[in-house]
Amino acid sequence: MKTILIRYAMCALAIASMAPLAPVAPAQSQPAGLQAAFAKDAGALSDKFTGLARVMAGKYDWKPAQGVRSVADVFNLIVKENGLLAGVLSGTPNTGASPAPISDPEKMQEALKASYLNLQKAIAGLSDSDLQTPVKLFGHDLTKQGAVMLLLGDQHEHLGQSIAYARSNGVVPPWSK
Repeated sequence: MKTILIRYAMCALAIASMAPLAPVAPAQSQPAGLQAAFAKDAGALSDKFTGLARVMAGKYDWKPAQGVRSVADVFNLIVKENGLLAGVLSGTPNTGASPAPISDPEKMQEALKASYLNLQKAIAGLSDSDLQTPVKLFGHDLTKQGAVMLLLGDQHEHLGQSIAYARSNGVVPPWSK
């Protein structure tokens, strides 16, 4: 777990350091540093999951074996994780019942986009000191930065899973065409 967090931090720092230098802008315009890197990563995940949700329409019930998540289960998990993380970051955890699973491809695409926009907003709203605020996530003591790194890293694993699901069904991810 610690190794994953360290690797993710290194990648985030590398991405942040590659950002082009721009003129000084008003303080409220763009998140800086790690926040920008995390928000950019969430945007890339949004594009890829939304694209997969579109091209996998009609295959949402498919799963590679009994007892394994289906295509729709993975997409619904991502929406749920985004809501959970946005709540942890903003200090307003969702204590209500989980929404019903989404099975309609158009609604799934909308839910993925909306959940990532909400997550990006929560990330962008963090100050550098907020990143070090302690939080609990899945029973673990983390910082907000650690929580972001944990869930975005987990989502990259689910992205790989979703790509494998697509390819197993003869579907090419839209960015690979």
